[in-house]
Amino acid sequence: MKEIPTKIYLSEKEMPTHWYNLRADMKEKHAPFIHPVTHKVCIAEDLYPVFLKKLVEEELDHTNRLIEIPCEVREFYKMFRPSPLVRAYCLERALDTPAEIYYKFEGNNTSGSHKLNSAVAQAYYAKQEGLTSLTTETGAGQWGTALSMACAYFDIDLKVFMVKVSAKQKPYRKAVMETYGATVVPSPSDTTKVGRKILANSPKTGGSLGCAISEAIEVALTSDKCRYVLGSVLDHVVLHQSIIGQECKIALDKYGVTPDIIIGCAGGGSNLGGLIAPFMADKINGKSNTRFIAVEPASCPSLTRGKYAYDFADTGKTTPLIKMYTLGSGFMPSSDHAGGLRFHGMSPIISKLHHDGYFEAVAVEQTAVFEAAIKFARTEGILPAPESAHAIKGAIDEAIKCKQTGEKKSILFGLTGTGYFDLSAYSAYNSNMMKDYIPTDKDLEKGFASIPVVE
Repeated sequence: MKEIPTKIYLSEKEMPTHWYNLRADMKEKHAPFIHPVTHKVCIAEDLYPVFLKKLVEEELDHTNRLIEIPCEVREFYKMFRPSPLVRAYCLERALDTPAEIYYKFEGNNTSGSHKLNSAVAQAYYAKQEGLTSLTTETGAGQWGTALSMACAYFDIDLKVFMVKVSAKQKPYRKAVMETYGATVVPSPSDTTKVGRKILANSPKTGGSLGCAISEAIEVALTSDKCRYVLGSVLDHVVLHQSIIGQECKIALDKYGVTPDIIIGCAGGGSNLGGLIAPFMADKINGKSNTRFIAVEPASCPSLTRGKYAYDFADTGKTTPLIKMYTLGSGFMPSSDHAGGLRFHGMSPIISKLHHDGYFEAVAVEQTAVFEAAIKFARTEGILPAPESAHAIKGAIDEAIKCKQTGEKKSILFGLTGTGYFDLSAYSAYNSNMMKDYIPTDKDLEKGFASIPVVE
């Protein structure tokens, strides 16, 4: 085996020219969308009033394994891709583990995260379809920042509904989005009918991604030449993020490394789906026996404590019904620092794979997450986003197990972004002000009660 450098870089010529569609290799496809009124299977025409036509086409494509990345999108990618795959030698030494630890770093762009991979594709499609504006939601702000960058590049107006508690925790995220020309509205707000209804029922709520989605969709439906786009959960977003896993596989194959364990943080599921996609294909097709681990916050445990059922993706109950692991669209997460991992549901691809036993899921408390984040920052020199730190926690736990058993395993995890806009969270941890919150069964039942009955 060749000596493995600290950073493995690919050339521009090695960058994938196609996104990989994992659904084409899944033995059993996930259940289709259901129309919220007729309860019939959604067809493309049902989705056109809200979503871009090209994204609907990608969303409903379950057969084509490779979908070409448009030339304009590939040219934009070259500003920050290929991203580095890093061998975490310093972390390995600090843990005194025989494990080999690798991480794919997606934070080397101004948005600070992987979200730009999908944002540029969606903004490009909007420009091609002649739209003049887009609406979206954002949790911790990574998606809103990425989309504001992409919309500025393609000269498209953008309105971002940002979860209110995150807007308070991360005011400089708002400043960056506004620098790129976006309008940012803390959600729930009094600017929409659904926002006013939510505030009337819960005037002190810190909001949720479900609330923000409802507001963004309402604006899209009532505005001319405008559509709603989102940065996670749906299949087309997982498709765009597959460039992460493809680059990982190309880089590791150069050195003859097949990961024994692949770990990703799990909120809506797009980064996790993109990271595991080509490796999961090998497992599905019997070419490997890689373990896959999704790490989610204990405060919003959709995979580990949710129900696998049809549910709305938004609090206002306007989206199609999606078969997924869910805590119920009425679930309101605590105001912790899990950021973009506070969505009540999970990608239908990830949900189906988990339901069929292809990967494991664990839930971790935020104080343990920040302990892992600080260890990583002090050894590897990068301050990770709280979301990414969930994957770091999972990787450290597995590396410690290797130390205890003496097994030398290869561990790959996704470092989805940087935490330089999350300093209030780090300050809370460093001053011992951070608290752990784990919802009780009674708390979860309130959210479960909002899950519709679909026969």
